Amino acid sequence: MFEIEVDVKVLQGRLAGLLVEGLHPLSGGASSLSYAATATIEGAARPVVVKVAPAGLAPVRNRDVLRQARLLRALAATAVPVPEVLWEDPGAPPEIPPLFVMSYVEGTSLEPLFDIDGDDPSDVVAVRMHDAARVLATLHGSDPDGIGLGGEQRTTTSDEIDRWTRALETVDSALAPDWQEVAATLRATQPAPLPPAVLHGDFRLGNMLADGDAIAAVIDWEIWSLGDPRVDLGWFLVNADPDTYRRKTPYAGLLPTPAELVRTYEQHAGYQVPDLHWFEALACFKSTATWSLIVKHARRRPVPDPLAEEVAGSLPGLLERARHLLG
Repeated sequence: MFEIEVDVKVLQGRLAGLLVEGLHPLSGGASSLSYAATATIEGAARPVVVKVAPAGLAPVRNRDVLRQARLLRALAATAVPVPEVLWEDPGAPPEIPPLFVMSYVEGTSLEPLFDIDGDDPSDVVAVRMHDAARVLATLHGSDPDGIGLGGEQRTTTSDEIDRWTRALETVDSALAPDWQEVAATLRATQPAPLPPAVLHGDFRLGNMLADGDAIAAVIDWEIWSLGDPRVDLGWFLVNADPDTYRRKTPYAGLLPTPAELVRTYEQHAGYQVPDLHWFEALACFKSTATWSLIVKHARRRPVPDPLAEEVAGSLPGLLERARHLLG
């Protein structure tokens, strides 16, 4: 059996042509591995981030780091702020996993209504959230055909419901009681689709780097796709709403409301977005599924995870909120 982790010395050797120094792991990321270093690009030393697929596993779906690199190259032609892809190596998977090197972007990553220890000023974070809404509208306004992504398979709202249903079928039913009812209602009430756009898949402030009140880069594109833009928008709004997880953060009540963020999005998108409640309900369903998986895996470990257990208690409320939005 192959090892999932990447040997740092072997990785250093693969990057020898870039004269990499100080290679060390970065925290976060379950789908791929991230490392920071200094590399020499076109004769100049600069900080970089290296994204590597896990060794011993096929680099497909969210582990397909070269697909992420392709997306970043495509978005470089737009006004969406993303890191610059500097170098890539397909490797020989699964023994030698693919990787790519991108520019290091300085910035703050904060999920203000979930992280309890944020210390960025609330007025700065408020403007940042409006800027994130603007960036999301810019992303969705990018023509997939025009930036070379038109050949990607479209993800429908039915596909989204199927994906999170499959996840919920693998967890203890007590975590998410009667989720099947929510799934059935989502299926029965799907709105007419909007033209497909490039979707991030997990668009929230925690997946962005900010320079003060401005978004400097959108990161973590493991699950990008083409689909209805309201899938991204609904997820962004649910994660910007203090009623979603009800955690006691210093930002609750001090940031833009979801309605205000919708207005910013619509102003930059150039149209009014219909049927958003359905997509917020879908986001609650998705959050229930993703957190149920996190809790399931956390409970298999020998040391309890207090955060996972805290969020586990909020999952029935998330489903109830989805029912309310659908009703």
